Amino acid sequence: MDQEQQTPHKRRVRYKGKYPKKFEEKYKELQPEKYQDTVQHVMKKGNTPAGMHISIMVDEILDFLKIQPGETGFDATLGYGGHTKAMLQCLKGQGHMYATDVDPEESAKTKKRLEEQGFGEDMLTIKLQNFCTIDEIAKEAGGFDFILADLGVSSMQIDNPKRGFSFKVDGPLDLRLNQQKGISAAERLDTIGRDELAGMLYENSDEPYCEELAKAITDEIRRGNRVDTTTKLRSIIEKTLDFLPEKEKKETVKKTCQRVFQALRIDVNQEFEVLYEFMEKLPGALRPGGRAAILTFHSGEDKLVKAALKEGCRAGIYSSYSKDVVRPTAEECVRNPRARSTKMRWAVRAEE
Repeated sequence: MDQEQQTPHKRRVRYKGKYPKKFEEKYKELQPEKYQDTVQHVMKKGNTPAGMHISIMVDEILDFLKIQPGETGFDATLGYGGHTKAMLQCLKGQGHMYATDVDPEESAKTKKRLEEQGFGEDMLTIKLQNFCTIDEIAKEAGGFDFILADLGVSSMQIDNPKRGFSFKVDGPLDLRLNQQKGISAAERLDTIGRDELAGMLYENSDEPYCEELAKAITDEIRRGNRVDTTTKLRSIIEKTLDFLPEKEKKETVKKTCQRVFQALRIDVNQEFEVLYEFMEKLPGALRPGGRAAILTFHSGEDKLVKAALKEGCRAGIYSSYSKDVVRPTAEECVRNPRARSTKMRWAVRAEE
C-alpha cells in the first residue's frame, strides 16, 4: 500500500494538567459505559461527570410515592432518566410510566440508555413535549397513581458550553431547553428595554442589582455590541459590580452571574407560565389517592408550588400536602453539591 493511501494515526488532543478541563475533552466521562472507574472517581470527589446527571433525593421521593406494581406513573421531567429508572424498578415489570422532555437531543440519549437497561416501550412511553400538557397525557393513560416533577435543569445541559447555561465557560448565550424552538437569550436581549430587563431580573431571581445591570446591558447593546456569548454577559456583570470592596467582589459576582443566567433561562423557556399551567392541571391528572412529588430549586417556583398545593388542600382537592419542605440530607449535599438548594413538596389527591 502506498504511503499516501495510508490513513494517518489521529492522536488524542493534548490538554494541560493531569485531567482535562474542557467539556469536549472529557472523553472518558462522556463514555460512562466504557470508563466506569473514571466516572466513579469524579463522583467520589463530589463532582458530576461530564454529560451525566446525578438524580437528587431518590430515596425521599420513593419513600413518599410508595409505588406499587401495576400502577401508572408520570415523570414530568425525564432528563437523564435517573428518577424514571428508580420508579420503573418499583413497578417490577407490572404497570406503565409516561415521561416528558422538551430537549430532543438529551431525551433521545436517555430513551436509548433506558431501553438498553430493559425499560422499553412496553414499560415506558416518552413524549417530546412540555410537561404542562399533562392533561392530554393523563387522558391517554387514564390518570396517574404517582407523579414526579423535578424542576431543575439537568447537569448535561448546564455543563455543555454549546447550550449556554453556564457563565463559567465560553459559549453562545442560548439558555433554551429546546434549541429548535423559541428565541435564544441573546436574541431576547437584542430588543428588550431597560425597565423590562430590570423587572425580569428582579421577578425571576430577586437580583438586588437589577437596575444597575439592566442599564449596563442595554447600554452595551445600544452601542451596537451584541451580548451573544456567556463570557460577554459575565464581563458586563463584572464591570458593573467593580465598585464593590475587593474582599466581597468575587463571591458577589459569582452569585449575581448565577441569578442573571437563571432569570434569562426562566424567561426564554417561559418556566413560570409552564409551571403555573402544570400546577393547575395536576389535580385532574391524579387518580383518587394519587401522590405527587415536586422538586423546586429557587424561591420563585417554590412559592408558586406551595401556594397551589395549599389552595388545592383548602378546596378539598388534596387530602394532605407538605406544610414543611423535605430537604436532601447533609451527606447527599456533600456527594452532590447541586442538591443543596433542593426542596421537595408533595400532595395526595383526595379520595372520591
